[in-house]
Amino acid sequence: MATKAAPGPERGSIASVVQDEIKEEEAMAWRFLSPAEVSVMLEQNVTGVEKSLEEFLNLKHRLTSLKEAALLDYYVSGFWWAKGLEFSSVQIGGLMSLLNLLLDNLETYQMTLEENIQELACTMAGIGLSNSEISGGFEFFTVDQAKAIINYMKSGLFQHYTLYKYLFHSPREELVTGDEKVVELVKYEQTPFPACLEEGLPSDIYFKFAALTPGEEEEEEEEVLVVTKEPGGIFAEEPAKEQVTVDPLMGYTVEDVRSVLGQITNDLISNLQSEICEKLQIQEETYSAKIEKMKKA
Repeated sequence: MATKAAPGPERGSIASVVQDEIKEEEAMAWRFLSPAEVSVMLEQNVTGVEKSLEEFLNLKHRLTSLKEAALLDYYVSGFWWAKGLEFSSVQIGGLMSLLNLLLDNLETYQMTLEENIQELACTMAGIGLSNSEISGGFEFFTVDQAKAIINYMKSGLFQHYTLYKYLFHSPREELVTGDEKVVELVKYEQTPFPACLEEGLPSDIYFKFAALTPGEEEEEEEEVLVVTKEPGGIFAEEPAKEQVTVDPLMGYTVEDVRSVLGQITNDLISNLQSEICEKLQIQEETYSAKIEKMKKA
């Protein structure tokens, strides 16, 4: 929560009172980040600031965790916004402490939006006033800076308060983005790989070497023996006549097939052209006859 500044009892001298107030302000500024950490991040670009805050917040799964990614973006955006407005290191540290305070109120204490806005008002109390009895400990901000911070909190945290509340207090189901499936491929009995595709080879090579399956090739290579009975009653084995299967496309090349297809296509186109010309001629004669009748009438 916001820490109230101690009332000003008599401490012997005005200098000691001022020194105590400065220490109290600095204590509020460095509640989240130390002066050394803020100084180091002020020398870095936005990528370096993101890396430093990622290590400081111990975010190890920001690439896969929505909560860690939102937290990192929350703090990096606030730091870079303050740096762009040329806040001093003490003021940047104070803003980071304020960001942490409001977010912790939501995450740990589950404050409502109205309660957290009231908490912000309490922390901004006393800014721009001299010797104010009501102080939130952030007097190192100017009035204009306080207004800018309130507007930033309004558009950054308060406008999306329901989303941050859902982020911290609503369990999220783990979505299944993939599924494993086992696919069994059909294989030949005696070969560990499928045959080549006909479309991937020239036709003469395919029909010569790949058209027959390995099982059929082995059957052709095996010698078939036929048992016959001779006149003397002796059985003899003789090789059977080989049955040669002749491919009807054997001897034709791709160019021959293209030539035949081209000739067939030309014949079809010629026939269509002749039919179209005859129909056009008949229509022309019909229209001419109608025009002659209209002229005579």
